[in-house]
Amino acid sequence: MQSSLEARLQRLQARLERLQQLDRRFSWYRLAVFLTGLAAVWISAAYLGAAYARWVILIALLSFAAVVFLHRRLDRWRTTLAIWTDALRTDLARLRLDWEHIPPPETLRERAPSPLELDLDLTGQYSLHHLIDQCISQEGSCLLAGWLSTPEPDATLIMSRQALIRELAHARRFRQRLHLNLKLVSKEPLSGAGLLDWLQVEHDPRRALRLLAAAGLLAALNLSLFALNSAGWIPAFWPFSLSIYLAFYFFSAGSLKPFLEAVLDLDRELDKLNVLLCHVERANLEPYPNLAQLCAPFQSQEHKPTGYIRKIKLVTAAIGLRMNPILGLLINLVFPWDFLFAWLAGLLRQRARRLLPGWLETLYRLDGLASLGGFADLHPDYTFPEISPASTPLFQATALAHPLIPAPRRVGNDFAISNVGETILITGSNMAGKSTFIRTIGLNLCLAYAGAPVCAAALRTAAFRLHTCIRISDSITDGFSYFYAEVKCLRGLLEKIRTPHSLPVLYLIDEIYRGTNNRERFQGSRALIQALSGANGVGLIATHDLELAGLADERTKIVNFHFRDQVEAGRLVFDYLIRPGPCPTTNALKIMQLEGLPVQ
Repeated sequence: MQSSLEARLQRLQARLERLQQLDRRFSWYRLAVFLTGLAAVWISAAYLGAAYARWVILIALLSFAAVVFLHRRLDRWRTTLAIWTDALRTDLARLRLDWEHIPPPETLRERAPSPLELDLDLTGQYSLHHLIDQCISQEGSCLLAGWLSTPEPDATLIMSRQALIRELAHARRFRQRLHLNLKLVSKEPLSGAGLLDWLQVEHDPRRALRLLAAAGLLAALNLSLFALNSAGWIPAFWPFSLSIYLAFYFFSAGSLKPFLEAVLDLDRELDKLNVLLCHVERANLEPYPNLAQLCAPFQSQEHKPTGYIRKIKLVTAAIGLRMNPILGLLINLVFPWDFLFAWLAGLLRQRARRLLPGWLETLYRLDGLASLGGFADLHPDYTFPEISPASTPLFQATALAHPLIPAPRRVGNDFAISNVGETILITGSNMAGKSTFIRTIGLNLCLAYAGAPVCAAALRTAAFRLHTCIRISDSITDGFSYFYAEVKCLRGLLEKIRTPHSLPVLYLIDEIYRGTNNRERFQGSRALIQALSGANGVGLIATHDLELAGLADERTKIVNFHFRDQVEAGRLVFDYLIRPGPCPTTNALKIMQLEGLPVQ
């Protein structure tokens, strides 16, 4: 995939360079046509007469207009290729995990992440969401983040998403066009809030109609009196009627101002929405039945969204004329402009309340699914998992690896969890891969529950409720110490696992009770592992306490696995492969010794 992307990027860059050279030539062509036309007009006027000069002027103007038209077409095509080139560069960066060149998801900066998201790097900078997110709407990006951090999966929903994501992975041109069309009109993503805010602004359509009727009668009276006075049939009564009309306008228009401003704010987002829906309406989705079903509301021949949006655009354009104070006053002096378009906007809003939220929800869903489809397209070596409630064993993976580690350094592991109630203790040396492995399990399950392919050759798993206790942090504002925050997290796990539920809990714990002394840590860890073993859940616990490995001799539901290391040429070497049994070696003293610290 990387070599294919690089080849496509090179071709696009070569075409873009040729277009840029041609664009520079066209600037000279325009100047040459203008000067030639000017000279031809002067010569024809001086030597051939006015009749010939008129024809020369017409030909010169048409020639210059033709060159300008072609130049603009060329400039648009150059802009299109530049956007396409940037998109390919970003795809390459996503494939290489070149984080500096992957645009961060701006929409989630003010969103408080859950513990699951923090523990597994699901959202935020350098996260799974950062890697996958190619959304063209703010709400689509938030929806995608929610899918990736869902702690309780729905197997039916996962299967339907998988079908859509498979189709979108193949519908590359459809996805690219969505992104391209938005970028051609705006650098900012679509904001659904900007499209829905006007639905909440107070506006009474019946009162707007009464105001329009009164303003229309006054305006008609004023124009009639002015026309009759201009014809000399009656005295100048129109200044009095105009004064009454102006007093009515300034007294009543203030109540319409918030609504008119809300409608005007729509204009920035309507252009974005219109180009996106126009593309979806015209797309040929026959090869993709699930995608066609999702987009059916946009492809209905009777009620196409873009036709309705064009009507709103006409109203917003008319309301926009009043933004110029002088022009706004002049048109309202002659005609009840504000009252008419406030009433029309109110009529359109009644229908928008029924249709617009549904259209946007479908578009957000398509947006999030398109990002996951792009992720699947970039990683053809990933596999779609099989989610089975009655899976035996509960979890079985082949060549399972961490999706946020670059491919050249990524190590895959085969791993299985047999039965509910198992607790897997993972021991091993420092830096051997224990913490990375438990995050690998969690990250791939989150990908699977979102409907996306996972970083594995094969994965078959039951549905689990996820609970993590990996990156515990103290909270000064809440008055929590590190140890108390960890205790609260583990207490939440025990409550969750003891609560009757159809789905078992899958818990991932990195070092139990790190915030206390060795003796109490060992006693507390031993008691917690015994309480978790045999309950309605399965889990992986990474620990440095080799003494805890002895629990496997006491309980059959406790199983040992380990990672190991070896010293080669005076340095530690890790293979990051998980093996059954407790760890036979430690490396803390080796690391101290290699760094020149005293060791007894």
